[in-house]
Formats: sequence, structure tokens, C-alpha cells
Amino acid sequence: MSPIARLGLLVGLLSGVVVVLGTAAPAVAHDATTTAYAEVSGAGPDVRVVLDLEYDLLMKSAWLYAEAYEATDPAEQRRRLEAHADAVAAYTLERFQVAYDGSRCAGELAGVPGLTQRGDRAFAVVSLEYRCPGGQGTHELFSALFPDDENFVHSTRTIVHYELDGAEGAAVLAAADPTHAVSDGDPGSTVAVAEGSTWRNLGGFVVLGGEHLLLGPDHLLFLLALLIGARGRRDVVLTATTFTIAHSVTFLLAAIGLVNAPSGIVEPLIALSIVSVATIHLLRRRADSATTRWRLPVVFAFGLLHGLGFAGALGIDERWSWQLLASLLAFNVGLELAQIALVVLLYPIVTLLRRSVAGDQVLVAAAALVAAVALVWFVERLPFGADLAALVLPVGP
Repeated sequence: MSPIARLGLLVGLLSGVVVVLGTAAPAVAHDATTTAYAEVSGAGPDVRVVLDLEYDLLMKSAWLYAEAYEATDPAEQRRRLEAHADAVAAYTLERFQVAYDGSRCAGELAGVPGLTQRGDRAFAVVSLEYRCPGGQGTHELFSALFPDDENFVHSTRTIVHYELDGAEGAAVLAAADPTHAVSDGDPGSTVAVAEGSTWRNLGGFVVLGGEHLLLGPDHLLFLLALLIGARGRRDVVLTATTFTIAHSVTFLLAAIGLVNAPSGIVEPLIALSIVSVATIHLLRRRADSATTRWRLPVVFAFGLLHGLGFAGALGIDERWSWQLLASLLAFNVGLELAQIALVVLLYPIVTLLRRSVAGDQVLVAAAALVAAVALVWFVERLPFGADLAALVLPVGP
């Protein structure tokens, strides 16, 4: 390889690492996108909706003062939600709409908004009741929560789980396709979507799965650490397969409620998994036999943890149905497609770099940097860890 080509590869890899790390730091910087969650239920025309929305985004989108959206203490956040309940209701009722038989339903806030935790983020819990005109019809659900033109985030998707009109199922609503028509069904059936829209909804879950992996800095760094430590195509295939099997198992079990682990435990351990895999690569260079023997079992164990993290992204809390299984499988397909694309893109670069002395040094430095960043995440995700990390690594002016 010529010196110019080698320099180009080194610059490219370093630029990629900087981009990944620069968009990371989940505890101190907001993700570029967000997911809203809606639980919709009703035995007749009237509908009840429970929305889970990121607290700080909701308060910004309702155009409240900084004292509201910058609050971090849960007790203070609850006080702000109660004090600004009218503004929260006005925003959510305009952005999440329900129609019945072609006519828009009148909505109102049902009680004081609450607070819950999803991963390392506070979510407001907003309960809404919609009074729909009588008659024989079906419901349509519409979401325009946190649109791009608010300039806070982009590409917001709303994951909807519903039991309406004798049907139950799930759908993903996005700016390109913000409306979902619920199908007719016999009481107790598991018909999930209107005729002709099944593939569109499953496609939404495929896209959501791919986005979750590509926009999740911890999952990206974990894959990068795996690729840096892989030696040869066989090693890449074994490592990727091990990780895929592990996270698929726990993802499906957790999403249907058979396995449950608190995010306060899962999230720090996911960060620790990145530290461990990157460190194994550094040790493997000096002690091949010992670290090689344990590498795949470690990848499998940490893959189980990442599966729990993937399941948390869907926020599913409903009983078993074939539609639920289809949605989960579609989401997992999206994860795997994104994972394959990353491996195909990055592995040839890593291979070329490993063949040169300078390139190998860059990979070692990249592994050390990945481990260091993940270690900071681990500390931040521990109880009171964010305050400790802020003392050591202050952020902002």
C-alpha cells in the first residue's frame, strides 16, 4: 500500500472514531432523535391514550421556560408537570389525535401527568381521554409528536400499541406515514392492522430497528470494539453470529415479558461491556491463548445484555399475539441489517489498517479511546454517577 493511501485510511478511521464519539455521551448530550410511546385502548367509540414522552423535549415543545425543561430532580419534574398540566395537555392533544368513523374525537387530559424512567431518561406519562361520536365505525390514530420543524430533534417515531375495535396490535407512526387505521375484528381477535397496511407497518419496525442500532452510540461502539479485535473473516463471522444469537434471545424474551431487568442495572452493564471487549483486544495482542479462549463467551454474555437494551427501546407491555411476534421479528431484522451494513463497511478498513505498523497503532489507540469513553458512560449511569462524572469531566461553559 502506498504511503498516501495508508495516510488516507488512517485519517478516515480517525474521522469515523471522532464522529462516533462526538455524537455519543448519552448522559450529557441529547440524541438526534427520539421515540414516543402510546398505549391506546377502548371497548367502544371512546378511547383512552397513555403517552410516554421524553420529559425535557415535552417541556421544550410546549414552549415552557428553561426552569421546566432543565429540571433534573424527579420531584421537581413532577411539580413542573403538575404546574404546567394545561400546556402539556394542549400540546399533546394537538399532536396526537384520534378519529372515529372519519370524525375527529374531542380529547381532554385525564389526571395530572406523571413521571417514569426509560433507560437513563425521564419520561412524562400523559393520560388522555377522547370522546368520539357514536356510530358503527373504526378508529384512526395520528401522531405528529416532536416534528422536525420544532428543531429540537428529528425523525421522531411514535410506537403505538392498541386494543380497539376488536383488534389489537402495534404500529410505528412517523412523519412520512403519521396515520394508522385500526381494522375491524372479532372481539378477542389479534387482527393488527387495516387491510393492505400489514407490510407497511412491519416495514416501520424494520426501519425502527435499524435506526436504533445506528443512532445508539453504545451499540455502535460495542460493534466497533468487536471489529477492532477481530482477526480474519472467520473471526468476524463467529463474533457477529455469537452477538446476534445472544441479543436476539434476550430481546424476544424481554419484549414479550418473560424476562425483566431494571434499566438501572442493564444500562451501566452495557457500558461496561464496551470497556471489557475493547480491553480484551488490548490484552489479546500479548496473550493470545488466554484472551482468545474467553472472547466468544464474553461476547455472548454481553450480547444478552444488549438484547435487554434493544427490548427497552420498543417499550412493549402487552400480552402475547402473533402481531406482537411479527413486530418484534421485524424490529430484529432491522437491527441485523444495520449490523451487517456496518460490518461490511468497517471491516475492510480495519483489515487494511492491521496490515501496516502505523495502522495497528491506530487500532490500539482507537480501542483504548473506546474503552475510556465507555468507562465514563459506566460511571455516569451508576446511581449519582452523573454528578461524579460532572465533577471529573465538566461539560459546558
